[in-house]
Amino acid sequence: MARDITITTRELTPFEQLVLGLLCEGNSNAAIARETNHSEKVVENTISRSAKAFNISSDADTNIRVLLALAYRTHYGDAAFDRLNVACAHLEINGEGLGICNREVH
Repeated sequence: MARDITITTRELTPFEQLVLGLLCEGNSNAAIARETNHSEKVVENTISRSAKAFNISSDADTNIRVLLALAYRTHYGDAAFDRLNVACAHLEINGEGLGICNREVH
């Protein structure tokens, strides 16, 4: 089933962006809670609110964390990969010697 998860219904708060950035790095709710000095419940609620911002809802066939990570990366970029030192598969060196991602966004 195809989903349009690229547009948020509202801008995410800085805390939501922080939590989703950590989620994109593969952190569990417990690890995110430790990193942000919040409870796991606060992290769970933040993830739920963020999913609603991307119109992602839960059902038996949906992994909200995966779709949320994809939606976040699509909307806010691939900074999680930058922090993990994962090379972009679309990387090219431009005329100034700088690496740029030539991924086409439709």
